[in-house]
Amino acid sequence: MLKILVSNEEGQLREDNQISSGCWVNLISPNELEIQKVSSELDIVPEFLRDPLDEEERSRIEKDGENILIIVNIPLLSVDENDQSIYDTIPLGIIIAKNCFVTVCLKDNPIFHAFSEGKIKNFHTYKRTRFAFQILYLMSTSYLRYLKQISKKIDKIENELHQSMRNKELFSLLNLQKSLVYFTTSLKSNNIVMQKMLKSNYLKMYEDDQELLEDVIIENQQAIEMAETHTSILSGMMDAFASIISNNVNIVMKFLTSFTIILSLPTMVASFYGMNVSIPFQEYNYSFLIAITISFLLSSVTAIIFWRKRFF
Repeated sequence: MLKILVSNEEGQLREDNQISSGCWVNLISPNELEIQKVSSELDIVPEFLRDPLDEEERSRIEKDGENILIIVNIPLLSVDENDQSIYDTIPLGIIIAKNCFVTVCLKDNPIFHAFSEGKIKNFHTYKRTRFAFQILYLMSTSYLRYLKQISKKIDKIENELHQSMRNKELFSLLNLQKSLVYFTTSLKSNNIVMQKMLKSNYLKMYEDDQELLEDVIIENQQAIEMAETHTSILSGMMDAFASIISNNVNIVMKFLTSFTIILSLPTMVASFYGMNVSIPFQEYNYSFLIAITISFLLSSVTAIIFWRKRFF
């Protein structure tokens, strides 16, 4: 999908049919014809447009003539077939061309919506460097927002695990742990790219632009620390709760075994009195009551012994 957007002086976006100076060319999972069109009209090498479409593409910054390619990994929230939230990352290509700004991504994402819905202040498509830094800032805040969601999910699963005897919760924690690993790896790669942008002369920056980039780096570093903290906590939790689940199963089995033993005693007494041989007290009128009393005493004594040994 190819969209051409241009902002007015108030920062409001309108869609255009032709690529013009100062416009924003947004490519979402583009086909080959769209890639060739943008490449020829803006004099951008096709590799700059194809590389961000590779899900395994690493974060980097590259320059070719007057065109600068910035590839970062942005967070993505999706849902699997079981309606479970999946946190992942995908590459986003930002191309600062001579007269235009180009973004390339495999999937649509909320970062683009924030611009198109007018939620970003001081936004203009022709301010290409600042536009790039605003995207990076939204990317870092998105990581922080998703990390807070992951933290709440961990707390919820932790409460369920205290009484759990199933592996479902552990699998949920495992999925969250994988997401945190993806986040940490992507955040560290993005941090390297942004540090390189700050120290090198790839981009012409004004004082406000440099301050914005420094804010982005701070947000990104905070996200890295949060992701690493959650990863460490989650690793310890999984080991601890795996033992807790096993212990919960053992407690239930111990209770059932003890209860089975207590119930087996009246059965044993009844089986003795059901034999076709001479047994004590069989001529008494209260022989049935005697059998019941013996069964009750044996079960009671056994139950008291088990209770003192904390089998219940």
